[in-house]
Amino acid sequence: MKMKVKCLDLDAGGKTITVLNNKDAEELGVYSLDRVIIHTDGDSLTAVVNTSEKFVPQGVVAVFDEVREELALNPGQSVDVEARGPLKSKRYIRHKLEGTELTTEEIREIITDVVERNLNDLELAAFITGISMRGLSIGESTSLIEAMVETGSTLSFGGMVCDKHSIGGIPGDKTSLLLVPVVAASGLVIPKTSSRAITSPAGTADRAGMLMPVELELSDIEQVVHKTNGCLVWGGSLDLAPADDLLIQIEHPLGVDPLLLSSILSKKKSAGATHVVIDIPTGSRAKIKTVKEARRLADQFTQIGKELDMVVTCAATFGEQPLGFCIGPALEAREALLAFSSKQSDIKEKVAVLCGVLFSMVGKVQTFEEGKALADTLLEKKAEDKLRQIIEAQGGDPDITPEDILIGDCSHRVTAEKKGTVKWINTKALAAVASAAGCPKDKGAGITLFKKLGDTVHQGEPLLEIIAEKSFKLKRAEQVAAENVLIGIIDSWEQSMLLERL
Repeated sequence: MKMKVKCLDLDAGGKTITVLNNKDAEELGVYSLDRVIIHTDGDSLTAVVNTSEKFVPQGVVAVFDEVREELALNPGQSVDVEARGPLKSKRYIRHKLEGTELTTEEIREIITDVVERNLNDLELAAFITGISMRGLSIGESTSLIEAMVETGSTLSFGGMVCDKHSIGGIPGDKTSLLLVPVVAASGLVIPKTSSRAITSPAGTADRAGMLMPVELELSDIEQVVHKTNGCLVWGGSLDLAPADDLLIQIEHPLGVDPLLLSSILSKKKSAGATHVVIDIPTGSRAKIKTVKEARRLADQFTQIGKELDMVVTCAATFGEQPLGFCIGPALEAREALLAFSSKQSDIKEKVAVLCGVLFSMVGKVQTFEEGKALADTLLEKKAEDKLRQIIEAQGGDPDITPEDILIGDCSHRVTAEKKGTVKWINTKALAAVASAAGCPKDKGAGITLFKKLGDTVHQGEPLLEIIAEKSFKLKRAEQVAAENVLIGIIDSWEQSMLLERL
């Protein structure tokens, strides 16, 4: 059907959306959330249909910015619009909902349609729900990862390429800011592509972005890694496993994460990794509650890694409290810089442990203990210089100091209501308070802890400080803090049977 273009000068958050008059939609045989294909003389694009009785007249197709930019459309331009035919992938999604194991070809068809935006949000939600309900076999997971990699860009550095990833679950985990320079300083290659925060107060890319530019092109990343052995960049602009990013957008509002393994390993495979250490924080308030659960997840990572010709080793790490004392992009970047010159801390201990696993895995040392000792030495002597080399190579200031990183000027301290010992820390509530304070959008917002597990506190002593850039967000964070018990205090470790009378 020949139609005239109306440009709406509105974006749709990355989605390709059009609006048709009800009668035109009826003529084409499409309904809201169906797809149409828009053809120009030299290009075509699949777009989601919205329908309206009055917004657009017959014979006109209204397009959002994403469609206009992709097809280089002009107002009043003539285009051909046709209904998109039935998709095989929708049938395969139904199969998954019914419990049928999908073939490699069926999974590839689904992922191709995900990347080409042929499936709407309801159809993607059905796919994710099917996986959440029915699970994935090792074969399905492997096929899913391979399809995700094949439908996006890839990096290649040749030879052995190391990487590290945490499954998340505890706030303040700034490990990568120290681990990457340690590994790079050892002579190994580690191109670290990371995500920005979605539900947490800060992602690795948010933290690294306080020290240096993290939105680099693929060619720039190759140059940085060639020069320094490592990088700390945001993977969202690189088109690495783009299907993963699109599916995460659906997982988040559903509150499910059935694609955890596929998401992590597809990104690592796309970045050219051959040897990967997976950090699994384990604790009562972490994603993984017990070591038994961690072992089960680790077995899956290892098995799928073998299918992908990747060596994957996992480490269950202590996940009962935040890592370090700071939560929030700017505060964590500050703390990471200070950690190099500080005495032994849980940050440096975790970095050394994970590096010990990685160094022994790749054969740089014979044992984990030797690997951990090497990491300790590099942390003391070479890692900070290597981080500053990476900062400079990525376009940042290699002489940056903690004081150069600005934080919010609105603050509120939470104090202890009684004397005692810190028994537990509510990490989920802390993350909620930090988010209410403005994290991760407000880079200078967050939380500074003054006490951690096992510390002695006195009545009226500060437990933590909430920091915000805006006063109204600080008030909101104070409310969230008041509604939760953030830090549990007991009289003594021996008298801890009763946590709270309810």
